[in-house]
Amino acid sequence: MPKELPPQFARRLIAWQRRAGRNHLPWQGTRDPYRVWLSEIMLQQTQVATVLPYYARFVQRFADVAALAAAPLDEVLAQWSGLGYYSRARNLHRCAQTVVAEHGGVFPRSAAELASLPGIGRSTAAAIAAFCFGERVAILDGNVKRVLTRVLAFDGDLADAARQRALWDAATALLPERGIARYTQGLMDLGATLCSARAPGCAACPVAGLCRARLAGDPERYPVKTRRLVRTRREHWWLWLEWRGRVWLEQRPASGVWGGLWSLPLHDDEASAATVARALGASLQALPTLRHALTHFDWTLHPRRALLARKPAAGAGLGAGRWFAREELAGLALPAPLRRLLDLA
Repeated sequence: MPKELPPQFARRLIAWQRRAGRNHLPWQGTRDPYRVWLSEIMLQQTQVATVLPYYARFVQRFADVAALAAAPLDEVLAQWSGLGYYSRARNLHRCAQTVVAEHGGVFPRSAAELASLPGIGRSTAAAIAAFCFGERVAILDGNVKRVLTRVLAFDGDLADAARQRALWDAATALLPERGIARYTQGLMDLGATLCSARAPGCAACPVAGLCRARLAGDPERYPVKTRRLVRTRREHWWLWLEWRGRVWLEQRPASGVWGGLWSLPLHDDEASAATVARALGASLQALPTLRHALTHFDWTLHPRRALLARKPAAGAGLGAGRWFAREELAGLALPAPLRRLLDLA
């Protein structure tokens, strides 16, 4: 942990948040842990503007943790469809069921207990505890790491667990005695708005005078993390089988990419997709190629459509799946690129 912490950091941040921070988001102004938890999970690796309509629809359909726990996972995934990182939705459902089954439908009040629930990490648990229960505990998500490493000129490699722990210690030491909720929100707001990864807005920053990285003229050097994500590429062919307006979909495995979502069958090459179509008495129609970026890889998808004259017999070369009428698709959990593809047809 840095030997000297910047004086007045918390006071300046709190005053700025009150004056210029984000104070009118739909999950603010409440101490309901269900709504705060839901917003924190949705906001992981996702912009506020993207989350807003999903959050509104979600709380309208699942008004409380009991309603979410009682819902089928397919329905939860359908409401989440398009928001990405679908493991969040599966963990959200598991967490709701755990809160109902093991905690009587009441969220634990401490960060330590919250972090024991499915899908709630240390920083998310701290945010819920600070906003809902006033616990004096530090958060350290990606945006906050960027803010604090710059303010402290913390050059420890965050790929190293010991250096991560040192930053956690520094974050805890900076906590104010009072105003923890506004301070926590201020850190989030500063990281999401002014203290961006590239071209940070130092001129408007409320703690610019305390920021050692700015004073040294190299804020973009921080945070330091030597182990970087290596992106890969994948390529598949999507087989769109259609019979009398119905589309054949297969449910993806519960784990992995698009876990639990419904998808067109994926093939490793066009020849494989064409073989299935020919066996069903149809030919392939090429559709425009789709390119979809996920966290770890870039995915090239080649849709190929086959209109069937008759319904295939059971065991006719299709995997485990079912036919869906067009009007059923809106209520299904579909990957975002597939929903866009089907909507165009």
